[in-house]
Amino acid sequence: MADPATLAVYARAARDYAQGTSLAPEPDYSPDIAAFLAPLPPRARLLDLGCGPGVWAAHFAQMGHRVTACDPCPEMAALARARTGLAVTERGADDLPTEAAFDGIWANFSLLHLTRNALPGALRRIHRALRPKGMLHLGMKLGHDAGRDALGRYFTYYNEAELTDLTHAAGFTVTRTRRGNRHDLQGAPDTFVIVTAHG
Repeated sequence: MADPATLAVYARAARDYAQGTSLAPEPDYSPDIAAFLAPLPPRARLLDLGCGPGVWAAHFAQMGHRVTACDPCPEMAALARARTGLAVTERGADDLPTEAAFDGIWANFSLLHLTRNALPGALRRIHRALRPKGMLHLGMKLGHDAGRDALGRYFTYYNEAELTDLTHAAGFTVTRTRRGNRHDLQGAPDTFVIVTAHG
């Protein structure tokens, strides 16, 4: 789970969003969505892990999938519930079901707040929570080392090879990777990598 200082930043952001502050524009994830959903059945059972204000949970629900969502920040979870009407729980990657419950887990820039030592265990728990051949979407920032940004959030950065190796070690088969650029919560540009994999 993210540390208290990081969660406090997202609590403030949730209040801003609730008061009408617009979300930062996202890049085009259409290819990633297609790769994530293509192997899955219609009305797939999906989990938006670290859902923030619920943008992706709502998107997948509108596509007809059976979506639940979670976020470790209580304020974000409450905002996502209010915005989407979906079941949104207050939990993170350390509190996933121990049985194979989901066809796909969408972890879009939610695991990057974990320490380097915590990520392998989180990926194993995600693998355990997926049904056979279940899909993982993993979005992470590219870089090296770890530390806090100007807002006080803790990040761990990885290179692409590290992420694919860690994903493979957790039991997944990586089917594609993609790099891109976006602006984060503080408006700073960064480079990211998307890893798509199946169990």
